[in-house]
Formats: sequence, structure tokens, C-alpha cells
Amino acid sequence: MHMANYIWKLAQYVKVRQRVVATAVAYMRRVYTRKSMTEYDPRLVAPTCLYLASKAEESTVQARLLVFYHKKLCADEKYRYDRYEIKDILEMEMKILEALNYYLVVFHPYRALSQLFQDAGLNDINMTQLTCRGLVNDTYKMDLILVHPPHLIALACIYIASVLREKDTTAWFEELRVDMNAVKNISMEILDFYENHRMITDDRVIAALSKLNLKA
Repeated sequence: MHMANYIWKLAQYVKVRQRVVATAVAYMRRVYTRKSMTEYDPRLVAPTCLYLASKAEESTVQARLLVFYHKKLCADEKYRYDRYEIKDILEMEMKILEALNYYLVVFHPYRALSQLFQDAGLNDINMTQLTCRGLVNDTYKMDLILVHPPHLIALACIYIASVLREKDTTAWFEELRVDMNAVKNISMEILDFYENHRMITDDRVIAALSKLNLKA
């Protein structure tokens, strides 16, 4: 979650689309299903995933810009880690590609949202849609993208948003003939995240990162 937030902050500096951020986080989570954090330091993997995602999503960002803004970000963080350079990102890029088996395709919940909004009659862009898109963004701080089909994540976010905004979508969900138990279970995972993430303090993150084996 901490490194997903870091990718989001770095992406704001280099001005890339939310889809690039989502792809970068998906790459990072895929990497750590196969590699250890002691083997692949997340403080280098995270910006490298953003670099790789920017190319995969055709919004290329130069590695030197990522290094520049990373060091700018580190100046404001409690835990400083500004030791890497451009060559480190380029080397890690090849390692990440290998860890991903060179498979860079990511299917996101965003694709289904627009069609689902229209189909459900949720046209109040300033309310339900914005709430739902915010929920989808937050799901990348969890591992849902590795576990559940994107369309079910999108439906779970619509389910939560419609309840929060007091929109009756019961009949619409029934017409979809989707597994509502699956949708509700994903919804509960999202809500549990909001409840539990407060316990993960900066001090706990810093203590965890300090235990990683750093490069000399």
C-alpha cells in the first residue's frame, strides 16, 4: 500500500494518466508474487514499474525525470532512499520484465465502468461516478487486481457507490445475473481495507523498509 501511494505521488510529478499508475501498481504486485522484497527492493521496483508502465501505455516518461522527482520526493519523506540512478532503473527494468515473463497486458476495471454506468442509469457524474472511480483507484492499494476479474471489481465499486449515494440498483444487479455473493465479498474487502489501513502508520512502514537488505 505504501509503495502504491509512492507510485501515485511520483506519477503526479511526471504527469501521467491514472491508467499508467494502475498498470504500474499491477506490475509491482505481479512481481512480488514471484520475487521477494529482500531480493527486489520495492524502493527501486516501484519507480521502475512506473517507467515500464508509461511505455506499455504509450505515455513514455524519461528515466532521468523519474530519478529527479524521486529525489525531490525523498527530501520530504521521513525515510530517505535516494541512492539509485538512471542505470539502476534500466537494469531493474530488465529484471522486472523477466519476472513478469514479458507479459505486460493488464485488464483494468476502468474499461467496464463507462458501459456499466450507462447501463445502470447512473448519469450523475459529480456524485456516483466520481465516488465509484475513487473506489476503483483505491482498489490498487489492495491485491484485488491479482485475485478477482476486473468486471467484478467494477461492479463491487458500483455497488458500494450506489449505497453511499442512495441509488437503488437492486433490480439492475438482478438483471445482470452476476454472482452477487462474489460482488458483496469484494465490497466487504474494500470496506475492510478502509477500516484497517489506519493501523498501518508511517513508523511501521519505515521500520519494515529499514530491515530490507540494501545495496552497498
